[in-house]
Amino acid sequence: MALRTANIIGSGPNGLAAAITLAQRGVAVTVYERNDRIGGACSSAEITLPGFVHDLGSSAYPLGIASPFFRSLPLEQHGLRWVQPNAPVAHPLDNGEAVVLEPSLDRMGEQLSTHDAKAWRALFGPCVAHWDALLDDVMQPLLRLPSHPFITARFGLPALLSAATLASLLFRDERTKALFAGIAAHSVLPLTNIASASASMLLGTAGHASGWPIAAGGAQSLTNALAAYLRSLGGTIITGVEVRALSQLPPADATLFDTSATVMATIAHDALDAGYLRKLRAYRLGPGAFKIDYALSAPIPWKNPQCLRAATVHVGGTLAEIAASEDAAFYGHLSDKPYVLVVQPSLFDASRAPEGKHTAWAYCHVPSGSDMDRTAAIEAQIERFAPGFRDCVLARRASNASALTVWDPNLAGGDISGGALTLKQIVARPTLSAYRTSNPALYLCSAFTPPGGGVHGMCGHNAALEALRILNHPRDGSRVV
Repeated sequence: MALRTANIIGSGPNGLAAAITLAQRGVAVTVYERNDRIGGACSSAEITLPGFVHDLGSSAYPLGIASPFFRSLPLEQHGLRWVQPNAPVAHPLDNGEAVVLEPSLDRMGEQLSTHDAKAWRALFGPCVAHWDALLDDVMQPLLRLPSHPFITARFGLPALLSAATLASLLFRDERTKALFAGIAAHSVLPLTNIASASASMLLGTAGHASGWPIAAGGAQSLTNALAAYLRSLGGTIITGVEVRALSQLPPADATLFDTSATVMATIAHDALDAGYLRKLRAYRLGPGAFKIDYALSAPIPWKNPQCLRAATVHVGGTLAEIAASEDAAFYGHLSDKPYVLVVQPSLFDASRAPEGKHTAWAYCHVPSGSDMDRTAAIEAQIERFAPGFRDCVLARRASNASALTVWDPNLAGGDISGGALTLKQIVARPTLSAYRTSNPALYLCSAFTPPGGGVHGMCGHNAALEALRILNHPRDGSRVV
């Protein structure tokens, strides 16, 4: 059976990537979105005060600008413009210092001790030198032969360690360990867990190789560019339609779900076998997030002005403090001093706020589904490194993990990563079959599939290629496990 028509449920970057991949190959594609605004957690709106444009979910895109699929598309012709801050990441410390992830490995070494500078270069240098080849492998399912085995091994062996172990083995200074830990905490894992170093390896390399940019005008501009290109290929997007059962949709050769595994199981329950559904139920969600969007009268008054060079600031202190915070969230507890990820896009994109004003957002990790208010804890952490921050707040909007789930059910329990990034779930995401389900006409294409969370579109692109392979060449298909 040739794949000629397809329905896509969900208009996040992965759903749009899947739709584009199919449309490029002549498939008639229709995307269905429950909200009136497309993009899911890659969208923007004025939600505090007039003129203040806030990214409703993601904001900085180290894997967006690096994505092999996004780079293959003419997105700039459809309105996308990347804005690179002066530095990818800043990490303030209690003594008034700050350590910065510099774009240049040479400049990176200038702020580290001689020992740590050599160790940093030895760890990241080979990956930076072979960044494109590395991405070709790590943005695919893990259970496949790599195209560049030696390069991937150079990345993968340290990435399999825990972040705490790798930092302790390589670095002597607490400031270097703190920077490494702050980046590793994007894994949303305890820093003592195996493979928690993978996030720091991947995102640290991205910082040196291609940066951590924001999208001019807001995250919505990335989504709008993808949507505009899809429409230029003949694809259709329908908003304001919540799909609750497959029977709501017109017949199609394939349906791809840019949803959580749970939402897919609910919509397609009668079309999936019991064994596959049991595997989906066993899939573990990661911690949730508590997010605050801010309208500010001035830039965040960081003690160290180096923090104004980066759109992304990791607030959490030492490796030990960050590890304690992430351990608490993963095992269902709250931290008195949470690791806080802050993004301040208006420093580099004046379109985000009225003249002289600014926007920022901050989030911390919390137990899955938590309805606790973490505003005071987050702001205490920011004030610790930026005294007077609260005096700059004109308005704020807070969203707990439960509220994030209501807004976007794909953020199940407030989980922004598509499930816990344990080693088991990196390999089997959400099962060993990855994008395929027990039904050859149904595919999962969200962050619940390889390579996982982040705005890069590769989950959708890979899923669409798999659907084309199976449905156009059914004898090439393999058993779903």
